[in-house]
Amino acid sequence: MIKFSVTSGHQELYPDSCIITGTFEELNLFPSTKKIDDVSKGYISSLLRRGALHGKVAQTLLLYDVPHLHNRQILLVGCGKKSDFDENCYRKLIRKITILCKEIPIIKILLFLSELNIKGYDNYWKIRQTMEIVNEELYVFNKFKNSKKTTLNKSLNEIILHIPNENELGCCKKSIRDGLSIVHGIKIAKDLGNMPPNFCTPDYFVNQVNELSNCDNVTINIINALEMKKLGMNAYLAVGKGSNYAPTMPIIKYRGHPEGANVPPIVLIGKGLTFDSGGISIKESNKMDEMKYDMCGAAVVYAIMRIAIELDLPLNIIGILAICENMISHTSFRPGDILTTLSGKTVEVLNTDAEGRLVLCDALTYAERYKPDVVIDIATLTGACVIALGHHFSGLMSNNKNLADELILAGQQSKDYVWKLPLDEVFQKQLKSTCADMTNVGGRPGGAITAGCFLHQFAYKYRWAHLDIAGTAWISDYCDKSATGRPVALLSQYLINRSSHKI
Repeated sequence: MIKFSVTSGHQELYPDSCIITGTFEELNLFPSTKKIDDVSKGYISSLLRRGALHGKVAQTLLLYDVPHLHNRQILLVGCGKKSDFDENCYRKLIRKITILCKEIPIIKILLFLSELNIKGYDNYWKIRQTMEIVNEELYVFNKFKNSKKTTLNKSLNEIILHIPNENELGCCKKSIRDGLSIVHGIKIAKDLGNMPPNFCTPDYFVNQVNELSNCDNVTINIINALEMKKLGMNAYLAVGKGSNYAPTMPIIKYRGHPEGANVPPIVLIGKGLTFDSGGISIKESNKMDEMKYDMCGAAVVYAIMRIAIELDLPLNIIGILAICENMISHTSFRPGDILTTLSGKTVEVLNTDAEGRLVLCDALTYAERYKPDVVIDIATLTGACVIALGHHFSGLMSNNKNLADELILAGQQSKDYVWKLPLDEVFQKQLKSTCADMTNVGGRPGGAITAGCFLHQFAYKYRWAHLDIAGTAWISDYCDKSATGRPVALLSQYLINRSSHKI
């Protein structure tokens, strides 16, 4: 992992670093660029006047052995028009720089982009975004490759972010601490998501959770299939009936609130189908391999719990991982079956591939016992959400406006966006059953919303939000399939905001 640090020191203190600084289209140089130009006796401005760099957004010019400068490499980056520069331009620059760093043989970078002023965004935000984008671009999952060779520049190991104002160093160091924990959490979620289903089994997932048992203020409780049966979690159990692996529900309790365990917790519930064949309502073979990603919700919750523990957040948080497999065998549950859920409500199964909501409904009912402040479930729930929002926004439904607004704000801050979908009674009619309290699907129209409405039937006793990450949890590119780690950044920011940390 790349080492990150902040400094207010002059560039002369880092002669072994590649300096990265910028210029606008108007040839308006950054203060650091102007200093380099002065030291080099006008070398930079001379190049710009001759059109070597026009300052367009993400244009780059790599210079070696600039006259009178100790640093051997200078990377000039175009930042567009100064009046148009915003947070999206900044993110584009960081991504372009990182891509270049895969090819340029450098060891250390001294980054001066903190000199860019972005309305509404401070250096804390810039540092966090820089760390997340760099790690996203450099991420590789090659655990199962015999050859570990990659095209990445293995010599790059350090990025120093220059902060000209010494008074901001304390806040910026905190940003480094927060950022390191979050990018590590994102990597954990990605690695779990990318693991093949014959390795990342329900048992494997439980072993990962048990590794947290020695952490301070953490309690682990594993609800096994026998206990689920005694409790009456019949919908959850039904989904796993066709698998050789028994359903399991690991629960991670983190007590960080200074007022103790009596403070109502934030409960996070993650859908953890380590593989989803669709059951008897079998999926098409095309891209069925991607159904290993159906546990990304649980991977996110696990990663978030790791982040909360590492940052020692002053909150009480409970992570519930709803883990099982949806497989086909003579014991699989069937279309037409009626299941009695933990809540007592009955569900007519019309499609066994709508299994995630059957697992989550019992987990949502189970969460009632904690008398939670809020409950947020995270699930790769519906293909309909992909149709509605593509791969850019996660779907959000909630029974509480304040909670929804808090998640939308956290998404805007982290750039891990969500879009609120309506949770209206008119959609409940689509779940009407002739022989049970409800069906588990409501037809194709509004499929993401009817799934959320189904879950709402089991979440009305507390403030609740549902995040459908079916379109954002992984990249479905034939040559580059990979988990994204979303929405770890969003939920981390939400918890940091709840902790009264400012950005």
